[in-house]
Formats: sequence, C-alpha cells, structure tokens
Amino acid sequence: MSVCLGANETMTDLVLQPATAQLRMLAAGEVSIAELSEAHIRRIERLNPALNAFADFDPERVREQARRLEEQPKATRGPLHGIPVTVKSSIATAGYKCEIGSHNHEGEIPREDAVVVARLRAAGALILGTTNCPEFLMAYETANDLHGRTKNPWDLERTPGGSSGGESAAIAVGMSAAGLGSDSGGSVRVPAHFTGICSLKPTPGRFPGRGHLPPCVGPFSTLGAIGPMARTMEDVQLMFEALGGQDDADPSSPPVQRRGPTLDDLRTQCVGFFEDDGMMPVTQETRAAVTAAADALRKAGFRVERFRPSTLEQLRKLWWTFFVQCGAMFYEPEVRGRRERLSPIFREFLDIADESGPLTAGELLNAWAEMDLIRAKTLEEMRNYPVVLCPVASVPAWKHGEREWMIGGQRVRYLDSVRYTQWFNVLGAPAAVVPVGRWGEGLPIGVQIAARPFEDEVAVGVAAVLDREFGFSAPPLARGQEFRRDIG
Repeated sequence: MSVCLGANETMTDLVLQPATAQLRMLAAGEVSIAELSEAHIRRIERLNPALNAFADFDPERVREQARRLEEQPKATRGPLHGIPVTVKSSIATAGYKCEIGSHNHEGEIPREDAVVVARLRAAGALILGTTNCPEFLMAYETANDLHGRTKNPWDLERTPGGSSGGESAAIAVGMSAAGLGSDSGGSVRVPAHFTGICSLKPTPGRFPGRGHLPPCVGPFSTLGAIGPMARTMEDVQLMFEALGGQDDADPSSPPVQRRGPTLDDLRTQCVGFFEDDGMMPVTQETRAAVTAAADALRKAGFRVERFRPSTLEQLRKLWWTFFVQCGAMFYEPEVRGRRERLSPIFREFLDIADESGPLTAGELLNAWAEMDLIRAKTLEEMRNYPVVLCPVASVPAWKHGEREWMIGGQRVRYLDSVRYTQWFNVLGAPAAVVPVGRWGEGLPIGVQIAARPFEDEVAVGVAAVLDREFGFSAPPLARGQEFRRDIG
C-alpha cells in the first residue's frame, strides 16, 4: 500500500501514507522529520476545526520535538523515529492535558508518562498531542462539555465513535500517522469501524496498561486494554511490536514471548465466522462485509467455516454487570454531588446504570466467579475455531445523539448495537478491526477478527490478510479539494 511521492504530489499525499511508508521515506532521506512534522501540523490546522479531534495540540511543541529528533544520532534511533503520533487523552502523557473529557479533571497535566507512552518516546515517535474522548470514557460517542463534540470525517453529522473517537478521526484524515486508544467495550474497535481505519484491542497485559486514567483495576484489568490504531494493519503491527511486551510492575502483564507466525502458520488456524449473533440483527451491508471477508480468507488459503460460540449472550450479560453497573459504582464517589457539572453523555450512562441498580456484594462475587467459568467454556469451544470473524456493530456510524435503529423490522438500541465487541472484553481476548465494506450512504464498514487470549499475533496476521485485499480509503474530508489547495 506504500507509494513514494512524486514531484507533483502534495503534502496531503504524504500525511495519508501508511506510517511504515513514512518511516521508509525518512530513512531514505526523501523527507526530513521537520518536513513530515510540518505537514502534519498544517493538516491539523486545516482539518481539526471541522473535526475537533484534539484535546491538546501545540505546533511549537511539535516543532521542538522534531528538532531534537533530527539531532539524535542515527545509532541511537528507535523503530518509530520521527513518526508523528497521537495519544488518547485518558493515557498519561507528561506535559499534555489528559483530562478524560471531564470538568472534574480540567487542566490536569501528568508529570509522568504511562508506560506505553514512555515506550513511544523511547522508540522515537513524535507526539503531536492528545485526542478527545467522552467524559470518563463511558460512551460510544465522543463528546463532552470540556472540549465539545468530535465529528466523523465521512459525514460531519455523524460520530466517529467512542471512546477513542478523537484518535480515529485524527488518523483517518492524516492528522496523525498512528496512535493509542483504549478499549473496555469496543473503544478502539467501534471508532475504527466508524471511520474506516484499523485497530487492535490486545490481550490485557500484552500492551502496557499502567498509566491509563482511570486505572484498569478490578474487573477492568480483564475488560480493559490500551491498543494501537492506524490506517493499515501493517502499521498496527509496527506499533504492537515497538510498544508491546511485559510490564513487570503490572500484576496482569505476563512474560509472553512475542511470536512471528508466517502466512502458512496462520493458514493452519481454522476461521469460524458468523454474520449475526442470533439476538441483534445487523444491516445487509454488514452481513455482506463479513461474507466478503470470509470469501477473501478462503481465497487466501484459509479454512473458513460457520461457527458461533454458544456463550455470547452470557458474555454480554457479564459485560453489562462489570462495565455498566460496576463502572457506575467505581465513579460514584467522584461524581457524588457534582451531577450538574457532568456532560449529558455521561449523565446518560449513569441513567442507564441506574435502571439496573447497584450490585450487591453477593452479585458481584457470583459474577466474578461466573466470568471465569464462561470464559473457560468459550475457550473450549474455540479450540477448533481459534480465529473468529464477525461484525463490529449492527450499524455503521450513527448520527450524533441517535440511539435506536430499525433493522429487518427489529428495534436495535444503542448499547445493544455494539454488543459484538463486548464479548471479547469479557473473554480477555485480542480482537482486530479492518475496513472491508461500505454502507449505502458510503460509510465504511469494518469486520472484527478475534483470537484466543495471548494469540494477538494471530489476530493481527489474519486481519492483515484482509487489509491487503480491501485496504484503506481516505474519507471525503481527507481528499476534499478545498483543503488540498491549502496544503499542497
């Protein structure tokens, strides 16, 4: 997918190149770090006013970083040297606003990096800024009263998803080459699906989670993970290899050795696929995207068969218990007496949680035990189908504030529409998203490739096969002539 720039090509073409291609151009001296960073600065200055993807961006700080990186001796440069990246504003980034979209944390600037951000810097990445998220991350739409609403570059009337919506919007239009999001219920996967990019929710612990705000503790040590986002799976793999690995101060981060499966190795993994879960319908275009992905894998030499785990509804109910009910209980001390200061989108989450009520100690203990039992049953079923191909959501990107849809005569509500991602959080399994199809109005549709826990490289490798077949398409805002003439 990489194409070197010709003499008549513009900076727009440069910033839309994959991160791996940008690295090759830097190494070959075809572009300098200063030129690459300046191209991204100009891109942000032109497009961010329309998208509102950033929570913190300072062009002079970016230029200073570029100067320091240019001066660094070549012998000491890391695998991401000079690549402009962004970080979701819930991942501690020293010197940058990391406010989790909340007035309760307004103006907060961490003094220390999260482990994964420290690794970003050590690898030579150039941090452009931090990106917008919904307040306290508890929504699939990126909006808050502190920084406002982030818009989807495919249609400004629609959301880029959440909670890593600022990341996905920035990456989709070339305001960032790649970035870091986080995911406890689909928060790197739904935005990738909504904006037509790639992402990976890793197995918890394979990517350092220490330094995430709030901490991924208790049930969220299973549900939650920081994950890479980019325009290609090759770039996702680049980020995974550069930043992954055990954090020996994290009790949920085991010393798993990195693998490098070949295509022949991957073909030994039988792929099970399903177009819907039997509970919530999906659009016809979504069904077609999953079918097209299954056909592409067969063409690539994979054995692909119909398979749907029997435990999906049990996994979903457990996700609701931990994410919705337990999540509301975690935040209750912080928001008590401050409800009027909260964003409407977070108050909506609290209203949903209130309908279920708080958990008793017995209910929480039983759910925690049940999670282990259901995970074990699911993994047993996946022995014969260690790779699962399925939708990301029932629908493509929805309009801001939209909360229910009619699909095939059945009403599909907000949190039910994205249940397809939630299973894999409870399972603690890696799941990647890659764009495959299009909706009738031109919106992108991604598919999800999940694998068994700690087999992240399998999920990434199979997703990369699909990415080579289908690939990234720039959204309309990224290729609009009204912006191109200002950048070229």
